Amino acid sequence: MAHFNPWHDVALGDNAPQTVTGIIEIPKGSKGKYELDKESGLLKLDRVLFSAVHYPAAYGFIPQTYCDDNDPLDILVICSVDVVPMCLVEAKVIGVMQMIDGNEEDDKIIAVAANDISVNHYNDIADLPPHTLLEMQRFFEDYKALEHKQVVVERFMGREDAYGIIEKSIKLYDETFRQNSSASPETQTAGIEL
Repeated sequence: MAHFNPWHDVALGDNAPQTVTGIIEIPKGSKGKYELDKESGLLKLDRVLFSAVHYPAAYGFIPQTYCDDNDPLDILVICSVDVVPMCLVEAKVIGVMQMIDGNEEDDKIIAVAANDISVNHYNDIADLPPHTLLEMQRFFEDYKALEHKQVVVERFMGREDAYGIIEKSIKLYDETFRQNSSASPETQTAGIEL
């Protein structure tokens, strides 16, 4: 019997790539690194961060996307309230942080909660206070450095670049998980080995 998996069974959003569904794994301020267990669809504690830093925004992934690191596309969602893990957030895409993690590209989409009036007026990454981007950059560089891993935040780019990255990850998802299948989306993902 097939089981529900958030990565495959939650819609990515009717207005993608401008607005996407973000599935939150880690709330802002957390030192716990939670991530989706791809096989069961449940959330697991990957590790507790070995540092004084904590997540600068709600962190998760965009369903029905796939990247070269064999994971769904990551997303940071800025919101004025703490968003609980496994919550679905309608996220308005405003930019992307391009990172190299262990010699692999590891893009992080940056978005604001579309239904949060205190942040949804931001339309592009350039609208954010400069310290917000610096905090994001320092978080990823610092926590990885304390784990003796090298991460380089290459650059921040605006929403149009982010849209292209999202579209590419949707295409790769479709090619990887939906090719050679004329079945309905529900049955396409039922037998996927992750």
